[in-house]
Amino acid sequence: MLKEREELAELLKSVRRAVKEVVAPRAAETDEKERFDPVVESLFWDIGLLTLTLPEEYGGFPALTGTALCHCVEEVAKSCASSALMLIAQAVGAFPIAHAGNPDQHARYLTRLSKGRELAAYCVTEPGAGSDVMGIRTAARRDGENYILNGAKALITNGAIARIFTVLAKTDPEAGHRGMSFFIVERESPGVSVGRVERKLGQRGSNTAEVIFEEVRVPGANRLGKEGEGFIIAMSDFDMSRPAIAAQALGIAEGALECMLDYAKTRTTFGRPIHEHQLVAAMLADAATAIEAGRGLIYRAAELYDSGEKNTMLASMAKYFMSDACVKICTDAVQVLGGYGYTRDFPVERFYRDAKLTQIFEGANQIQRLVVARELTKGR
Repeated sequence: MLKEREELAELLKSVRRAVKEVVAPRAAETDEKERFDPVVESLFWDIGLLTLTLPEEYGGFPALTGTALCHCVEEVAKSCASSALMLIAQAVGAFPIAHAGNPDQHARYLTRLSKGRELAAYCVTEPGAGSDVMGIRTAARRDGENYILNGAKALITNGAIARIFTVLAKTDPEAGHRGMSFFIVERESPGVSVGRVERKLGQRGSNTAEVIFEEVRVPGANRLGKEGEGFIIAMSDFDMSRPAIAAQALGIAEGALECMLDYAKTRTTFGRPIHEHQLVAAMLADAATAIEAGRGLIYRAAELYDSGEKNTMLASMAKYFMSDACVKICTDAVQVLGGYGYTRDFPVERFYRDAKLTQIFEGANQIQRLVVARELTKGR
């Protein structure tokens, strides 16, 4: 494990250098133009950030998957939440293949995701089904050795640019959570189309789109796991992704606090720097405390994930605690900067907009609280 941690430390040096030299200088323009940045994508492939969660032979960190993902997301999110989301989206999109795929599926598709440098998209959310995964309506019906897929997925990160989709569909509508299955669907398959590309409040440099499946013929060999295992795969994915979302919120909050501190040290009112005023000092102290508390939850959840222990409760705790804290910290950052905080001259207005999404995706924070309560009362 010492060797893996040393390798992770070296990777993080590369990440910090990449953020400083490339990501941070492009962050404001990426947001302003609402565009996915291929320059940053290419850089992330080069330093191995888009294969972190794959098996080792495909460029992953198998011993420290969750920890590596969280650390890298945190570092990138300090400057650009949209770029950090690129890491999470690829990890989530590849998860069903990496964890439920057979050797043939690994050889065919993980090779494309690593050596082929192709993006993946995780297609679960629908117009009427977000946190309520059971509410999906996309269906896959048997047709000999194949399946015929019909449905529409909404708010899909990488939806318009991914080449490989992992799609959750109902294979037996009467079987509840046991009637759902995951499929690998290629972008070029007849019947696959991209609908509306969303314009968003924040994290505007990530691509978010509707993906439509109309009579798409999917080979039976592209089903992941056994028929009916899709819901279990989706829930397992959350144990990895929710700490990563929390790490994104952590990075955004750290970026906002840094801006707050720099401004509070140089801005004077009533004859002294504003950080000496008690109400501003309290905002700074609360932000720093919440960041450290969130960090503890996040990396404990990631550590449990990496050790193969159940982390569902801590993953949800980390996600809702840190994202709620992030929104509060970014709100305070805008307040501390006053009128300047409301302008685009400083990045805190972007952090403020970016922060909100962390409370919503990968299960809204209201759902996270229900998960924690459910886990607390199990077996009691």
